[in-house]
Amino acid sequence: MRRSSPLLRLIAMLVYAFLYIPLCIVVVFSFNDSKLNAEWVGFTLYWYQTLWNDHEMLLAVRNSLFIACCASLSATILGTMAGLAIHRYRLKVLPILAFTPLAMPEILLGVSLLLFYLQVLNLTLGLISIILAHTTFCIGFVAIIVRARLQGMDESIFEAARDLGATPWQAFYHVTLPLIKPAIIAGALMSFTLSIDDFVITFFTKGIGEPILPIQIYTMIKVAVTPEINAISTLLMLLTLTLITLANRFGSSMLRDPSH
Repeated sequence: MRRSSPLLRLIAMLVYAFLYIPLCIVVVFSFNDSKLNAEWVGFTLYWYQTLWNDHEMLLAVRNSLFIACCASLSATILGTMAGLAIHRYRLKVLPILAFTPLAMPEILLGVSLLLFYLQVLNLTLGLISIILAHTTFCIGFVAIIVRARLQGMDESIFEAARDLGATPWQAFYHVTLPLIKPAIIAGALMSFTLSIDDFVITFFTKGIGEPILPIQIYTMIKVAVTPEINAISTLLMLLTLTLITLANRFGSSMLRDPSH
């Protein structure tokens, strides 16, 4: 295997620095003993204590976690069904229906859902409308992951199960489901990650009253960027990185031989 050139390594280091230095600054200044983030004053855990006692922020976190859990659960179920249908029936219209929300600009999707809720469903905006919106754009991600897993599997496995007398449900439960389980888990974790920090679609489908974490952070930033914002951003970053790592771990197992 050829070694990478020094120039290529330098470019890679600069790219990673460009991506991660701002995140490191956010983490470092969450421990800054100052009400302003203009300069470093000293180390403190005061802003994490303040965050713990900020009831409105905690309510926003609770609402966002509830939305992410509900949206990821429903998107995982529907996305798995969509991935199975796309793989089995090979209809050209199915991928278009499942993957269009992924390609659509978020602002267009948010406005479309807002008009659909108000003018067609006459739905009051709130947590339910946000859950439905997040489920809509998360389904495609789960469907893509499940479909990729199914395409890498040997079709003779399912034929053998049917030849041995298994019903379609038994073949799915005992053969298909265990083999696509890593893809389902990876899709669920990805959906949770996308839902909990979504801003644009949440902004358009959110009602009045219940605070949501991304909107709450945006509201606080308009006044001033205090270390409390850095603290909640650090915790959200830690949660996101953990979920992405888990999704990558389960996703990498999709590349292995399913028979092992």
